[in-house]
Amino acid sequence: MNTNTSLSSANLMALEDAHGAHNYHPLPVVLDRGEGVHVWDVEGKQYFDFLSAYSAVNQGHCHPHIVKALQRQAEKLTLTSRAFYNSNLGPFEKFMTELFGYDKVLPMNSGVEGGETSNKLARKWGYLKKGIPENKARILFAKGNFWGRTLAAISSSDDPLSYKDFGPYMPGYDLIPYNDLDALERELKDPNVCAFMVEPIQGEAGVVVPHEGYLAGVRALCTKHNVLFIADEVQTGIARTGKLLATDYEDARPDLLVLGKALSGGVFPVSAVLADDDVMMCLKPGEHGSTFGGNPLACAVAQAALEVVLNENLADNAFRLGQRFREAMQSLVDSTDLVTAVRGKGLLNAIVINDTPDSSTAWDLCVALKDNGLLAKPTHGNIIRFAPPLVMTADQLEACIDIIANTVRTFKKA
Repeated sequence: MNTNTSLSSANLMALEDAHGAHNYHPLPVVLDRGEGVHVWDVEGKQYFDFLSAYSAVNQGHCHPHIVKALQRQAEKLTLTSRAFYNSNLGPFEKFMTELFGYDKVLPMNSGVEGGETSNKLARKWGYLKKGIPENKARILFAKGNFWGRTLAAISSSDDPLSYKDFGPYMPGYDLIPYNDLDALERELKDPNVCAFMVEPIQGEAGVVVPHEGYLAGVRALCTKHNVLFIADEVQTGIARTGKLLATDYEDARPDLLVLGKALSGGVFPVSAVLADDDVMMCLKPGEHGSTFGGNPLACAVAQAALEVVLNENLADNAFRLGQRFREAMQSLVDSTDLVTAVRGKGLLNAIVINDTPDSSTAWDLCVALKDNGLLAKPTHGNIIRFAPPLVMTADQLEACIDIIANTVRTFKKA
């Protein structure tokens, strides 16, 4: 049943096409409602959500604990700016720093803001603490990275779709191969390098998992060369990979931890950077900020979202279900020609389709999955990322495995 509008999916897609910027290419489905692991379109068809808003909805759609926190705070106080103290920020900051084990937290709004904040902090630390000459600080990034689409973020990208025709680019950014400790150490020998920023698992690149020991190696090399290790856990953090942080799998505590997406359970934009005093206290009043960063509504929502992760043991659930999911996807690799590889950790996984990145096969397969009641999206042409809400049950996962397996086995290339 059409719940919130009298317009059909076709009408609503036409409205977006006519009046909105064409900077996205959505799957042809118009969502109207969500609860837990399910979403419904405007015609009332139910789907399993296997994207979770790019891991922002780890706690499931419209989790009642988070929604109630939003409602309570929205009726009391939503925004003060940081011109004044507010009664939510201090308690939230205490909660965050104790949970993640850092001296300080700097809350912002979006994941890319978190990345930008970490870069500014790293440069300031480089000048004040490492003694890098003015305007000479370098930050290293891994090839295949993706942390947003601001000018700074695309300046660190090696994907032409992100950076082409948007120059000139941010100076002081350099790329090295992902999952290559030798390449990292060669660059770290330059005393002007202040930081290395890396995703523990590269999400947008197609759920690329580094070899065991890579993250611990990054930590050790950064310590050896007095360089800050920035972990971009915007997508991998908050229980997605089977632990609270993906860096928890190894002895790889970052100097700067960037969080976003599921930090609010998809209910309100919240991001954060955590660091110890040696780094965070390099910032002085007026040097960085945001009108909405640390607002009372965001603090209430984010704390509630993290309480859900902890109270419902979502990391453990992601770990267990992820093992089962990869096992099932491996059976497709072994028994079909369409799927050539599966990779991932926890409930952040991907399958590689036996086709070239410029073909439509993965997209067409996602349309077929949609028709069969499951929503996923291709990345990099021939890779399909699977990231359901972490509140998924074992029975629901088995139902989803059946949908994926049946769709793959009956799929015919165009």
